Amino acid sequence: MPGPFHDARAAAVFKADKLGKVSLFESARMFCDVYALMPGQSQAGHVHADNDKLYVLLEGRCRVTVGPESRTLAAGELAVAAAGVEHGLHNDGPEPVKLLAIMAPHPSFKG
Repeated sequence: MPGPFHDARAAAVFKADKLGKVSLFESARMFCDVYALMPGQSQAGHVHADNDKLYVLLEGRCRVTVGPESRTLAAGELAVAAAGVEHGLHNDGPEPVKLLAIMAPHPSFKG
């Protein structure tokens, strides 16, 4: 298992064709990934029936949709998607975006 300290912004990996994801930590109880979105990239709306998810913006501005609400978040802001609530992301700005995605419990921990 990696150590307890991470530079989440430095760990971000951008991909030309889709949102980039890097796992920073995972256990049976939760996971924490860093997401990287280029302008125009999205994470389609989806639902986790039994898992709560947090999105924490690290850099840039990103439109986050949770249920019927949609808001552009800036660095330092977060959105909470409770279990059973649809959520998604879209970088509709001109700059790259880095954010943390934290989910508990982990939906498919393999050990």
